[in-house]
Amino acid sequence: MLIIGIDDTDVLETRGTGHLAREIAAELAADYPALGVVRHQLLRDPRVPCTKNNSSAAILVDAAGPAARDDVIERVRALMLADFVEGSDPGLCVAENVPPAITAFGRQVQTTLVEQSAARELAAEHGVALFGLGGTQGGIIGALAAVGLAAEGNDGRYVLVGRLRELVGMQPVSALLEAGIAAVQTAEGEPVRSGMVQTDRLRPARRGGRPIAVVAWSGDHWAPLKLD
Repeated sequence: MLIIGIDDTDVLETRGTGHLAREIAAELAADYPALGVVRHQLLRDPRVPCTKNNSSAAILVDAAGPAARDDVIERVRALMLADFVEGSDPGLCVAENVPPAITAFGRQVQTTLVEQSAARELAAEHGVALFGLGGTQGGIIGALAAVGLAAEGNDGRYVLVGRLRELVGMQPVSALLEAGIAAVQTAEGEPVRSGMVQTDRLRPARRGGRPIAVVAWSGDHWAPLKLD
């Protein structure tokens, strides 16, 4: 699996990074099927320049090896540069084998202010491809963090996986599983095997490297919870 991290690709008047991530996944799909697109929440702090919520995105694709990695880098760089918006500071990171130090960096970015130099030095040390593609290039911090967090498999929520975005309204648990969600469970980890689930804007959590729909009982149906 290749992990593509992107961040800081938008301004208030344009579509968000998650939207661009889904478009990139669609563009690559013929050669590198998407395994999911995951949103990762980073530090919420007024000192962090961001559009709204300071989140980054990881695109998970079915690809492996240096040739595939280099091809994906070239294609995603071209797509992001073609989509560049003045005022944004996009960053791109692509990696296959992600060392624990990169995941630790991702966790750090969720709790503290981090400088670009730290991201560049860490990526260079571990041979991880990291690029600034415009503006201040500040998006490299979130892009590297997204790769580390996605690699760990226990952070963020899916904005694309399987046929998730085709689900609307009330659906039985079986429909969620058929759409590509690995499991439905409560916040306490209890499995949910029956009942109706409100699927509008359902965003499964990435847990154990799998898309898990976390829900709570709401009168006569299961309501989805959004977890970071």
